[in-house]
Amino acid sequence: MKYPSRVSIVEVGARDGLQNEKQEVTAAVKIELVNRLSAAGFRNVEAGSFVSPKWVPQMATSADVMAGIERKPGVIYSVLTPNLKGFEGALAARADEVVIFGAASEAFSQKNINCSIAESIERFRPVAEAAKANGMRVRAAVSCALGCPYQGEVPIESVVDCVKRFADLGCDDIGIADTIGVGTPARTSAVFEAAARAYPLAQISGHFHDTYGQACANVLACLELGVSTFDTSVAGLGGCPYAKGATGNVATEDVLYMLHGMGIETGIDLDLVCEAGQFISQALGRAPHSRVNRALAAKRAG
Repeated sequence: MKYPSRVSIVEVGARDGLQNEKQEVTAAVKIELVNRLSAAGFRNVEAGSFVSPKWVPQMATSADVMAGIERKPGVIYSVLTPNLKGFEGALAARADEVVIFGAASEAFSQKNINCSIAESIERFRPVAEAAKANGMRVRAAVSCALGCPYQGEVPIESVVDCVKRFADLGCDDIGIADTIGVGTPARTSAVFEAAARAYPLAQISGHFHDTYGQACANVLACLELGVSTFDTSVAGLGGCPYAKGATGNVATEDVLYMLHGMGIETGIDLDLVCEAGQFISQALGRAPHSRVNRALAAKRAG
């Protein structure tokens, strides 16, 4: 089996990982986390989200975070932008990339934003156009691509339709996301193969949650297809409010350990990532969800 010789990791812990935390995480802690992640070698760090604080209070400090981080040359600092107002915040914060999103599930789209999939994605056209006009990258995420908390199975053709719609907006990269972590390797392969027939494989990324312990297996299934970009979250931060018992995004440390063990280059220092995972986990008052982080910490202690 021939795997990619190098894989890019988009670190989403500071945004996707923290956005559902109930306890306050200060801007200073987030800044320290982003700086640690930049120092570890990530080339793309998702640092915040310009959404209404009414809906996502944890992201209310995103402007402060973007103003306070030490920007490392060559690193893309990206932010989630749900609308033009959010884009204006991203522009003022000097974000390098904006992230837009849409669900592949019609039931999810109707229940959460009261419109169709097509309408939800079309709403991002002004954001994408504004980003391009200002020289910013646009990354899209297709959520619920491997399952929906409301309708269950999501047709592959619905995922492909979302990919085509985002491609029409001029997105630079499109991520396929298993938002509730129900995907298995065979289904993952089928979905990504279909997506790759509609959009260049080199510009498709994988985003997996580990609710059922399948995330690393799904990453491996993608590697077998040639997918070479993945979103991961330090210490396994995150979760999904729609999946009871969800353990969050796949842990960066676990994916790095697997990739490095396979001889795949990432340019990322696993030890520094583990330190960052310990830092944010201590700030949250709990142990890292990453098995690799816990195992290496125990090894060092012993």
